[in-house]
Amino acid sequence: MIRLHHVPLGRSFRVMWLLEELGQEYEVAYYSIRDGSMRSPEFLALSPAGRVPALEWDGEVLFESAAIVQSLCERHPEAALAPLPGAASRGRYLEMLSYAETVGCLLENLNLNRVFLRDPAQASPVVIKLLTARLRAALGAMEARLTGAYLLPEGFSAADIMFAYSFELGRYYVHLEEFPALMAYWVRLQARPAYQRAKARDGEQDLYDRDFYPLPEG
Repeated sequence: MIRLHHVPLGRSFRVMWLLEELGQEYEVAYYSIRDGSMRSPEFLALSPAGRVPALEWDGEVLFESAAIVQSLCERHPEAALAPLPGAASRGRYLEMLSYAETVGCLLENLNLNRVFLRDPAQASPVVIKLLTARLRAALGAMEARLTGAYLLPEGFSAADIMFAYSFELGRYYVHLEEFPALMAYWVRLQARPAYQRAKARDGEQDLYDRDFYPLPEG
């Protein structure tokens, strides 16, 4: 049995969604970022950096969402969710896997400044504004490049799963309505039955205490 170690609204949701797309049975072990459970020796033995996802799979443990997503796609080529080496869209696919993490780093740093600091006075308004501007620019670049229904010309792929995480968190910091093509794309992704099944298993997030974080004044 596959066992996914997961934080609601964490990067592990990418793996959860992919498992649903692949029709795989799996168990979920839930964690919270706030309760210290991911700093336990037991969890660190699975994921040395103390982060999700970690995936127990056929006697092996993998961590890092991009690595797990790619490994699952390679194990299930019949699903055609990743272009094979040599395919015309392989380069674009790999590019999008990396770009998803570029955006993810911006979001993580926004989280550090806006929701993780015990003393909000420690947050830097200048850094928050800079990160938000960079996030808006990164999404704007994708708005200009998205010309089809999905990121790859042949249709839905794991690249869409990886990049869609930008919307899961980005909506707390920018108004996605500013990007109509991306918003339509996001609505299209949310309509997928596998996404909806994964969302039903995602769990209750305890990271954000409001629906939107406006830019600091000053």
